[in-house]
Amino acid sequence: MLMQLAQWLQSLSPDLGFLRVFQYLTLRAVLAAMTALLVGLIAGPRVIRRLAALKIGQPIRTNGMETHHVKSGTPTMGGVLILLCIAIATLLWADLTNRFVWIVLIVTFGFGAIGWADDWRKVVYKDPNGMRSREKYMWQSIIGLLAALALVFSISEASNPKVFQLFVTWVRSGFSVDLPPQAGLLLPFFKEVSYPLGVVGFVTMTYLVIVGSSNAVNLTDGLDGLAIMPVIMVGSALGVFAYVTGSVTFSKYLLFPHIAGVGELLIFCSAMAGAGLAFLWFNTHPAQVFMGDVGALALGGALGTIAVIVRQEIVLAIMGGIFVVEAVSVMAQVAWFKFTKRRYGEGRRLLKMAPLHHHFEKSGWKETQVVVRFWIITMLLCLIGLSTLKLR
Repeated sequence: MLMQLAQWLQSLSPDLGFLRVFQYLTLRAVLAAMTALLVGLIAGPRVIRRLAALKIGQPIRTNGMETHHVKSGTPTMGGVLILLCIAIATLLWADLTNRFVWIVLIVTFGFGAIGWADDWRKVVYKDPNGMRSREKYMWQSIIGLLAALALVFSISEASNPKVFQLFVTWVRSGFSVDLPPQAGLLLPFFKEVSYPLGVVGFVTMTYLVIVGSSNAVNLTDGLDGLAIMPVIMVGSALGVFAYVTGSVTFSKYLLFPHIAGVGELLIFCSAMAGAGLAFLWFNTHPAQVFMGDVGALALGGALGTIAVIVRQEIVLAIMGGIFVVEAVSVMAQVAWFKFTKRRYGEGRRLLKMAPLHHHFEKSGWKETQVVVRFWIITMLLCLIGLSTLKLR
C-alpha cells in the first residue's frame, strides 16, 4: 500500500524522488518486520487482557502432562495477535498487485479461521477436543485444494492474464497441459534437477504440503515458545529463498528457477518473523498467552504455501524437521497402539507420551530444556537448508 502511495506521490512531483527508496524490496522487508514487531508489542497486553476478560482460557486435557495443569485458564487464541500483526505489516509494505502475496494471505487467514472455530469450541463449550477431526480436515482440504489449483497456474506463468489463459487451455485440452520446468519437483543439492509433476501431481503434492505443514505446526505447539521460534526461523529462511527465486540475477547465478513476483513474499516472511518475535515476548515460559489453533494452523499453512511457491518443498521438510518428527511421532504412536491392541488385546505405546516433546518431558527433561534444545536443532536444520542455495 505504501509503495503504491510513494509511486503516486512521485508522479505528482519530481521533488519527491527520494520516495523511490520504498521500491527496494530489502528495505520494505526490514520495515515490515519492524512494523509487525512494534504492533505486536504495543497491542499484545491489550489483546491478552481482552482474552482474559472474555474468559478464553486454555483447557488442559485430563490425560495430559500433570505439570501442565497449572496452565489451565491461561488465555489462548493469542494467534489472533500474530495474524493481526502480519496483516497490518504485509498490507502496508507489500505490493498489493502481487498475486502470490494474496494467495498466501488467503491461505493463512483461511486456516486461521478453522483454528478460530476449533479454539472457540474448546473455550466456549469447554470441550478440550474442539472441532471434530473429520470436520477440521474437510475445511483444511477445501482450502488446500483451492490454493493448489491457484498455484499450479500462477507459478507456471509470469502475469495474471497468462495465468488465466493457461487455466483455460488446461480446461479445453481435457485437463492435460504441459507445465514449465519451474513447476516440477526440485531436488536440493542437485543442479537443475526437476521432475515434471503435471497438473494433477502438482496439485496433489501442494495439497499434502500445505495441509501437512499446518497440522505439523499445530501438533508441535504444546510447550511455551516451542512452536513459534521454529516458525520464525523457517519462515525467515524461506524468505531468503523467495528473494533468490524472484531475482533474475541471483536465481541465474545460483541455478534456481526464476519465478517473477515471488520475491515479494520476502515482505510476508519478514512480517511473520516480526509478529512471531512479538508473540514470543508474551509466550516465553511461563507463558502469558497461548497461540491456540488459530495461530498454529495459520502459520503452518503459510509455511507450506510459501515453500511450494519458492519450489522448496523438500527443503521445508529439512528445515522444519522438528515439525515433521512431531507429526510422525503422533502417527506412529497411534498406529502402534491400534496394531498392538488388535494383535495382543492391549494397546502398547512406542513413546511415553506423544507428541515427542511430551515424551522428553516424561523422560525427565524440564519444559525449558525441551524448548531450547528444539530451537537449537531447528537452527541447525535451517542452516542445512540454506546451504542448498550454493551446494548444488
